[in-house]
Amino acid sequence: MKKDFISIADYSRDEIEAIFELTGELKAKVKKGETHHILPGRTMAMIFAKPSARTRVSFETGMYQLGGYALYLSPNDIGIGKREAVKDIARVISRYNDVIMARLFAHSHMEELAEYATVPVINGLTDYNHPCQIMADIYTVKEHKGRHTDLKITYIGDGNNIANSWINLAAKLPLHLVICSPSGYEPDPSTLDYARAQGISNIEITPEPVEAVKGADVIYTDVWASMGQEEEAAERRKIFMPYQVNSALMAHADKDALVMHCLPAHRGDEITDEVIDGPQSIVFDEAENRMHVQKAIIATLMRNR
Repeated sequence: MKKDFISIADYSRDEIEAIFELTGELKAKVKKGETHHILPGRTMAMIFAKPSARTRVSFETGMYQLGGYALYLSPNDIGIGKREAVKDIARVISRYNDVIMARLFAHSHMEELAEYATVPVINGLTDYNHPCQIMADIYTVKEHKGRHTDLKITYIGDGNNIANSWINLAAKLPLHLVICSPSGYEPDPSTLDYARAQGISNIEITPEPVEAVKGADVIYTDVWASMGQEEEAAERRKIFMPYQVNSALMAHADKDALVMHCLPAHRGDEITDEVIDGPQSIVFDEAENRMHVQKAIIATLMRNR
């Protein structure tokens, strides 16, 4: 039976740890300049309803390093759910390729794609979650802190797909997770209920950024208006400005707190230059690790076929 990578919630802690172990092995090979064509002749179709430089480059380069080939399908190539039914796209592309990566708007489209595809499907992002990003994030924290559990992670900003994915991770790994958002912009309540019901992590929701960063091992932020919310950007900027990660806010955090952002960053909005370019920032390490973690996810899914 094929396995997909649609949500971190679908994976056990042991499976997550196995992906991290493989990530380390594959990353070490890259750093040593060693060829590791473990998927020769395999192909991956990349469906983009939402464009992204990092997602395309990291998946395409990663698949090449694994010895395979990645085919980029732009929003104009496939009008998924509009020009053609999702289930039809899933069935056809499965007959041409060994794995599918999709970056979509509607999470329901991702679920339908996985349901009807006969090859593994990897969630490159939906409006609901972004699991590959958070896997890369916590792996990067592990590299810098020496561990990836029993840490205080403070996420500041919109309760969006990144926040939902951190909550799903907290349902699998023991963390003290603080989501700091303005009233009315909290993360998905059903996801929160699910994670809390697992009894693994302490998950807090607060509107107070100064209190949220105190004692945090990691301070994480994201854009205030995601793709598709451009018309709300001006209003959101007014609401979220008190949640900017700047030097004044960082003064309330520990000196060894790490700063993260999934990129692209709107410098001067959710984060300032002195923070993202400062000594506590590991933003570009996490960006690099997207490729290494995603390679491990692809290889893991393909091992089962």
